[in-house]
Amino acid sequence: MRRYVGALVFAGCAALSGAAAAGPATTGDAAVHPPAPPAVAVQQVRVPLPGLREEAAMVLVGTALIGLAAAVRRAA
Repeated sequence: MRRYVGALVFAGCAALSGAAAAGPATTGDAAVHPPAPPAVAVQQVRVPLPGLREEAAMVLVGTALIGLAAAVRRAA
């Protein structure tokens, strides 16, 4: 019975989240919904910033997660 209720709650949440993400319907009235401004192309320039590189940050985060998992395992 508990699995049935859990599956029903999960399906209901999935259905509600899909309906909420759909957004409001448009009526086509330009006075209510003005047209969007035209898209503009922008050149992206990477500037080297001082600090940790992405790889080093990922290694530190991974190490912290492994340490947290070991602490949780010992506490359980």
